[in-house]
Amino acid sequence: MFESRRSHSTFSLAMAMLENSFHAGARKVRQTHRYAIMAIVMSLIQSLLFLAAFYVMLTFLGQRGASVRGDFMLYLLTGIFAYLTHIKSVQAITGAENSTSALMQHAPMNTLVAILSSALSVLYTQTVSLLMILLLLHTVLQPITIHYWPGALLMFILSWASGCVIGLLFMALKPWVPDLAGILQQVYVRANMIASGKMFVANMMPTAVIGLFDWNPLFHIIDQARGFTFVNYFPHHSNWQYPVYATLVLLVIGMMGEAYTRRYASDSWNAGR
Repeated sequence: MFESRRSHSTFSLAMAMLENSFHAGARKVRQTHRYAIMAIVMSLIQSLLFLAAFYVMLTFLGQRGASVRGDFMLYLLTGIFAYLTHIKSVQAITGAENSTSALMQHAPMNTLVAILSSALSVLYTQTVSLLMILLLLHTVLQPITIHYWPGALLMFILSWASGCVIGLLFMALKPWVPDLAGILQQVYVRANMIASGKMFVANMMPTAVIGLFDWNPLFHIIDQARGFTFVNYFPHHSNWQYPVYATLVLLVIGMMGEAYTRRYASDSWNAGR
């Protein structure tokens, strides 16, 4: 009897937290625009601008022939969209309300809801944007074919999840040293413009150079996404297990850091500012 009540209570709490996360996620999506559709449109425009910029740059540099044999736009999309999803996840979780935020004074709100809502808002906008871009490419330019779409979808979700856990590390650090956390986040974002490997084909990179990239989970995610997308590309310098394990380890560290910060953080830190 008591076990049944406890299970029912736990289920109710979980459902209440998910409901709060949904409403907070909707608030996140509409935070910069009155209508949620505008947030999706802006994400779509940003992705299209990235695609256009890299298309012109790689064409001008004569790198189109050095890419994977297949649809060049799909090659660009596998790198650029994984990068954008990863970076937006990092920024969203870093900027989520922490334990010292005034929003935490409201009873249903807590840091877990803030983290989940920020993560889900990014996943929602990026997923819709990706589907719209794929539909646009398929109908306007030429039909696209994805060799193994479940694997490519897994890499997309992994780019989002890995970005969320890295953002969680910055979020846990921010109340202690906010300026340093902001600087480290910007350094990470800027470094991944190159370190993610979205502009290169890993199989064509010299072995001596691979060591500068293979520490980065996003490098493995992008290369594996191209392996799942193109039938004639087989990644030799990356694997999907490494970003999965790295994401799980960083998730544990990030949750421990966030729990420690939530326990010892105080509004009085900012009283003299």
